[in-house]
Amino acid sequence: MAPNSKFYCMTEVDDLKWYALYVRSRYEKRVHQLLLEQNVVSFLPLLDTWKQWSDRKKKVSEPLFRSYLFVNIAMRKDKIAVLDTEGVVKFIGIGKTPSVIFQRDIDWLKQLVREPDAVHRTVDSLPPGQRVRVLAGPFKDFEGVVVRQGRESRLVVFFESIMQGVEVTISPDVLLAVAGAPLPVHGSELLLDECSAIERQLLRL
Repeated sequence: MAPNSKFYCMTEVDDLKWYALYVRSRYEKRVHQLLLEQNVVSFLPLLDTWKQWSDRKKKVSEPLFRSYLFVNIAMRKDKIAVLDTEGVVKFIGIGKTPSVIFQRDIDWLKQLVREPDAVHRTVDSLPPGQRVRVLAGPFKDFEGVVVRQGRESRLVVFFESIMQGVEVTISPDVLLAVAGAPLPVHGSELLLDECSAIERQLLRL
């Protein structure tokens, strides 16, 4: 009896999950393009910024997070091909287990890069502050920690899976305080130490 093609198709789709890749410095766009050429679904968050030279000013797209990009793959089937891609160092995770990235985080990252004027900076630690939810505007339903910078309010949206965050300017009028405070996942300090060690090793190459 012929296999049920619909069943196999659904199973393959169900296995697809988002993962974060750590790549060599300044290889983000190169790796992204190579993955696309392999028909791998790759997402590289790019932020449009203006660069000033002595004779001209030009808009350029730069990675939101240095050395990070995201792939949507079936891990058992695609892992080796992804790791063999030029410039790829490793999957981000705890120990040898790659961490699955929630679809919500990918959606938030896509929205963040659509609002480049609101993005102030990236951070690698979660600051103390009140946890809030955004009620309206382009960042509606985002959650993070609100911090004060002079008379401005800024929202830090922190992605624990990669231990990176984005600080955006936001009006306090659209923020609602929520109970609790977001904490890094268990083992996050190990993840940071491991990534720092990789960076030091790559710099010696």
